[in-house]
Amino acid sequence: MFEDRCTIQAVHPELQAQARQGMPSEQNLRDTADLFKILADETRMHLICALLHNELCVCDLAELLEMSQSAISHQLRVLRQGKLVRYRRDGKNTFYTLDDQHVEDLVLLALQHVQETYRQE
Repeated sequence: MFEDRCTIQAVHPELQAQARQGMPSEQNLRDTADLFKILADETRMHLICALLHNELCVCDLAELLEMSQSAISHQLRVLRQGKLVRYRRDGKNTFYTLDDQHVEDLVLLALQHVQETYRQE
């Protein structure tokens, strides 16, 4: 049976020092945790995945996800505040796209990880 803790008490100061030196600042850790909290919502993940290949207006997103424009707008506001998406106005329409390549890379990497994990089981 696998033990998820050490069976003997042995501290490794040199390994701890290396880990401590490589740790991000507390603010960066907080901001990263907040980013993952935003991504932890299934509806927001649907929105981000819909935007992986091209920009879409709120009307398109609402129809695609079978939700009201109001509900979509609320989720997009959360994504925008988290700097995951950006928008542009075109007449009376508002089009959304992913904020930058990092967002796409992060989501695609997570999807790849999930797909590989399930294939191995």
